Amino acid sequence: MTVGYSEAATKRVTGRSGIEYAYRECGAGAVPLILLQHFRGNLDNWDPALVDALAAERRVVAFDNAGVGASGGEVPHTVAEMARDALVFLDAIGCEQADVLGFSIGSFVAQEIALIRPDVVRRLVLASSAPRGGPDMHGWAAEVIGAVGQPEPNPEGVLGVFYAESDRSRQAGMQAFGRMAVRVSDRDEPTTWASGLAQYDAVCEWGVPDHALLERVGAIKVPVFVANGDSDPMILPRYSYLLAGLLTQARLKIYPDSAHGFLFQHHAEFAADVNVFLT
Repeated sequence: MTVGYSEAATKRVTGRSGIEYAYRECGAGAVPLILLQHFRGNLDNWDPALVDALAAERRVVAFDNAGVGASGGEVPHTVAEMARDALVFLDAIGCEQADVLGFSIGSFVAQEIALIRPDVVRRLVLASSAPRGGPDMHGWAAEVIGAVGQPEPNPEGVLGVFYAESDRSRQAGMQAFGRMAVRVSDRDEPTTWASGLAQYDAVCEWGVPDHALLERVGAIKVPVFVANGDSDPMILPRYSYLLAGLLTQARLKIYPDSAHGFLFQHHAEFAADVNVFLT
């Protein structure tokens, strides 16, 4: 019997750094798909409909990186160190090669993983992403900070950033929230405000304009699928075009009437696109 993401047990593994990582997995396959989560997100913030659609064709592993949710340690203040922590986790579960799907700040981490240890990444999916050093990326717009960058979680603010203004998109957002709330036992620990501040420090460091740093991403030679929503206010779609243009093997898709959470709104279409890309 196949276990869906909502029922998958939370497992724990200790890396060589001594940090204990919390993770969940479902599906089966030789090359796992590793999921890297968004700003302040934990295991419960993945849409089960998306994960289950991905896991229908492969093994999918979601985890809390160091200092996030139920994992131990502290959140580093740079994306590069987050990537090194993620590599410790991959080593701990015995993963020698993986496909990697990074979402938002997770997509920054995914890029760094591919640059630090190229042989571990077979294919890369970058959702709501941007290259390091891009212009006008140093921090988020004031309305985004007001919605998602405050100490207390703001569901209405998250809805406004993750979904477009149309009734259809907002309804899809509410449905995604409902799917994420289905799990009632063995839920993850909320990510602390201190961890969120460290993540935002890393986002800002990543976004300091630096034309030379833009050249780094060109060293990623594996196939990459770059995707975003057409109305993302957090990581603007133009950065997806910039990123895809800097990569040597990139496919790009912008999903209509959607924002930062396009992959949850268009979960069936996005999962199908990812499965085709990885196959």
